[in-house]
Amino acid sequence: MNNGSKKPVWQMVKEAVQQMNGECTYPAIKAKIRSMYGDDVNDSSMTCSIISGAVNHPSRIHYSENKKPRISDTPYDYLFNTGRGKVVRYEPEKHGVWEIAKATDGDLVVRLADGVGENSPSVVETIEVTDNAYGMFALEAHLRDYLARNLPKLPDHTAPLTLYRTDDRDGVEFQTDVGPIDILATSSGDFYVLELKLGRGPDATLGQILRYMGWVKEHLAGEKKVYGVIVASDIGQKLRYAATQVPNVRLMEYDLKVDLRPVALHG
Repeated sequence: MNNGSKKPVWQMVKEAVQQMNGECTYPAIKAKIRSMYGDDVNDSSMTCSIISGAVNHPSRIHYSENKKPRISDTPYDYLFNTGRGKVVRYEPEKHGVWEIAKATDGDLVVRLADGVGENSPSVVETIEVTDNAYGMFALEAHLRDYLARNLPKLPDHTAPLTLYRTDDRDGVEFQTDVGPIDILATSSGDFYVLELKLGRGPDATLGQILRYMGWVKEHLAGEKKVYGVIVASDIGQKLRYAATQVPNVRLMEYDLKVDLRPVALHG
């Protein structure tokens, strides 16, 4: 049936999951919502609601209802990630009490709240036990969030990149009808689509970023220009050749560095 009551999408997601038993995939949740409310419910809005409502999803901090530190005990906290693209109903007694907190550097992080039992799993343990793919996803998310806070300066561009923002979310894992953009930024009015690869950047990435660029051009940019930036630790030769034919796409490599310092002991 049609959603004549204009119910918020997050409430649709919550009701759908409540009616489904056990672990649910994103496509299964969306199919359930469409069976309940009709086919006109926006796909990206459903994805956003699933991510923002999952208490242990590292990207939930990029949505407006999760922009301040708090314990995850509000109506917006109703899902728990069990793997990439999979969730269950959030049960604090089973999954622990999660929170959105400020890290030592002032940034928001998703973590188990202080004071939970000693046997409760830590963030890392939860990732490792549930799904190795989700562990890789969490690492990608941390790297993506770091890059979003330290946007690169592009060659031949004098104006810095600025993270794109709307009233209800920012440009990190920006949901579109053709998939999530890792980072969406702007500079001098133009749009920049950043696609991050944890390791080697395959040449198939070019088709992916062009799809995102096309969506941004049609729905956001209008007469402004849209550029793509593929970021990887290693840009392969195939991708280098392919990118020579796409003038609006840049390739960039990153290096990770960890500095250790000794700790003074007391006594």
